[in-house]
Amino acid sequence: MRLAAVITLVPEVSAEELADWIGRGWVLPAGEPPDWRFAEIDVARVRLLRDLRHALAVEEETLPLVLSLLDQVYDLRRALAAVLGAAGTLPPPAREALLAALRSRLG
Repeated sequence: MRLAAVITLVPEVSAEELADWIGRGWVLPAGEPPDWRFAEIDVARVRLLRDLRHALAVEEETLPLVLSLLDQVYDLRRALAAVLGAAGTLPPPAREALLAALRSRLG
């Protein structure tokens, strides 16, 4: 997807603002300007940034911290999904032992 399509999908964000976010490394499209190509994950990031900046009025100086924390949460969710997927492939006794150990540690 090209820049114009992203701006159409997220009209509250100007091309200049999006270019600034790209320059700061907050959005990472493929390619070089002006031929950036945005994947669905990039568009989701643009929407997240729009919400943080416009709806929640998060200050620009605070955004790197907020984005870092959100990225950590998403990484942890992916890791947990991988662990649960791997646990699902274990033989039933091993799976039950793992789940019991997790329950005891999580309270």
